[in-house]
Amino acid sequence: MKGHYCTAMSRQLKSVKGFVIVFCLTLTCLGVINYTRYLKFHTEMVGSESITVLEKYLYNTLKGYKPSAVPLKILTTTKEVLKKPVSMKSNLDDTLNFGARPAVETQTSWKAPIIWEGLFDPKAYDEKHTHEKTAVALTVFAVGRYLDAYLSTFLTSAEKHFMLGLPVTYYVFTDLPDKVPNITVAPQRSVKVIKVEKHTRWQDISMMRMKTISDVIESDLRHKFQYIFCFDVDQEFKDRFGSEALGESVALLHAHYYKLPKYRFTYDKNPKSKAYMEVGDYYYHAAIFGGSWQNVKDLADTCYQSIMDDKQNDVEALWHDESHLNKYFWVKKPSRLLSPEYCWDPIIGDKSDIHVTRLVWAPKQYEALRTN
Repeated sequence: MKGHYCTAMSRQLKSVKGFVIVFCLTLTCLGVINYTRYLKFHTEMVGSESITVLEKYLYNTLKGYKPSAVPLKILTTTKEVLKKPVSMKSNLDDTLNFGARPAVETQTSWKAPIIWEGLFDPKAYDEKHTHEKTAVALTVFAVGRYLDAYLSTFLTSAEKHFMLGLPVTYYVFTDLPDKVPNITVAPQRSVKVIKVEKHTRWQDISMMRMKTISDVIESDLRHKFQYIFCFDVDQEFKDRFGSEALGESVALLHAHYYKLPKYRFTYDKNPKSKAYMEVGDYYYHAAIFGGSWQNVKDLADTCYQSIMDDKQNDVEALWHDESHLNKYFWVKKPSRLLSPEYCWDPIIGDKSDIHVTRLVWAPKQYEALRTN
């Protein structure tokens, strides 16, 4: 009995030894894969965003082996395995380096990222959205004197910096469609002009844009675009405003408030207004907001309904549509926040947090431009 047991153990050990030898030979075979050829192949199959990790792995585990050609069978098999671009499907927000900017807040209490320069890899985001064929709509209102004063600069600067490499359509809402400048746009990018009514008061122009945005989403945008960004026209792009800004629900931190204590936030404190709120998370700037078309439509519908309810009660929110937008984002938290890099006011003295000025406020000419 003891002899049979020893014989069986010996056979098992030989089997294990054989497996180990085959395993080691397999690792050796894989180890001699030509480094340059493998990197090129890997880039073509799964994208360059994971190359850094791959390089570290190859260096640490395969150093010491001599380069050789890739056996055709191994290459073919590996190509089949890697045919699906796994890295493109991963959540790139998991790669955000929240510790890269210790002087500023980079994540909310509900774990939404606050996008600052240094947190993200722009190439990785661009590759992901190019692969997914993401299309973006940009809405902007240029009514009355605002068209002549700002629209040309806004559109030409957007063509230099906004979502480069992605299909973009600029939806320009104006009461003067014949005066919209004819700008040159890149392939897969276009300008669509839509005529709107000019209201007597600039406050009504600002507030009623919510209904217009909702209507055009329902009739047109939802069939063509995954994401929508809504901008004020009196701004100028200065640097990359890219795909890292895309998200399901996107809000912008107001440049004048992001460093202030909450008690100084100018929420609407009138209990009669639908925009009423005593406390909030941040103070958001209505000059830019965006997200998926579904979420932007929900924001526009909610704000419009609140504005109309206020009108029926003879109430007007302190900062008009911006007050209602802040109330909306207090109730329905945004999934992504843009730092003041994405909308900076040059008159602010302390610019220490702003490593890249992506968009700036244009000089305000309220007395000349606003008609009441």
